[in-house]
Amino acid sequence: MSDPHGKPRTISTDRLLIIIPTYNEVHNIRELIDKIRMPLNDCRLLIVDDNSPDGTATAVKDMQRHDPNIHLILRDGKQGLASAMKTGFQWGMDHGYEYLCEMDADLSHDPRYLKEFIDQIDEYDFVVGSRYVPGGGILNWPPGRRILSKLGSVYARLVLSAPLNDFTSGFNLWRRKVLEDINLNTITSRGYGFLIEMKYKAYRKGYSFIEVPIVFEDRTRGASKISKKIIFEAIWKVPLFRLRF
Repeated sequence: MSDPHGKPRTISTDRLLIIIPTYNEVHNIRELIDKIRMPLNDCRLLIVDDNSPDGTATAVKDMQRHDPNIHLILRDGKQGLASAMKTGFQWGMDHGYEYLCEMDADLSHDPRYLKEFIDQIDEYDFVVGSRYVPGGGILNWPPGRRILSKLGSVYARLVLSAPLNDFTSGFNLWRRKVLEDINLNTITSRGYGFLIEMKYKAYRKGYSFIEVPIVFEDRTRGASKISKKIIFEAIWKVPLFRLRF
C-alpha cells in the first residue's frame, strides 16, 4: 500500500496495542510473544489474564523484566473472552492507542499476518483475519468442528444480510474510533456471539472493513475454552442482532 507519492504507508507501532486474553496458557504465551516480536519488535502488548492457576501471569511478569512494552492486567478469576476483550479494549483506549488488535494466546493465530493487518488498516476501519476467503483455511480441526464453524459464519452472514465471511474470527484489528462508536458497554454477548455482534454493529454503522486470508491452526498445547453453551448463545442471539441494529 502506498501514498499518492508512491511511498509505503503503515501505522506507527507505538500507536498499536495487541490484546491477548489468557487462561491457562503458560505453555504458549512465551512462544507467542517471541513470534510477535519477529515482525513487530517494538509493538505494545497487553495480556489480560483471568488468574490462571497454571502460572501464566508469572510467566508474563518474568518477560516484563526484559520487555517494557509488555503490559499485564491480572483479574480475579475466569470471566470469559468477551469480558477480557472489553477490559483490554477499554484499557487501550484509556491509554491513547489508536489501533487495537485482538488475538488468541494458543498459537492458532499466526503473528506473521500482523504486518498485512497493519498495512490494510491504513485504508479500512477494521480488518478481519478470515479463514473463509480464498487463501484462508483451517489446519488440524476434526471434520465436525470444521463444519460447525463454517456453518456458523454462513448462518450469521445469511441472517444478518452482511457481506462478511468469517463473523466468528477472533483475530481482528480495529481503529479506536470504531470501538468508541459501537460502545462496547452495550454488547452483551459472550464468546462467538461477542465476535459476531461487534462486527455486525460496526458494519451497520457504515465502517469499512477487509477480510485478510489467514490459515488458522488448532492448538497443540492446552485445552480449548469454547463450550457448547457459548456456541448455542451465538446461534439464538444472531436474529436478535438483526432486530436491534
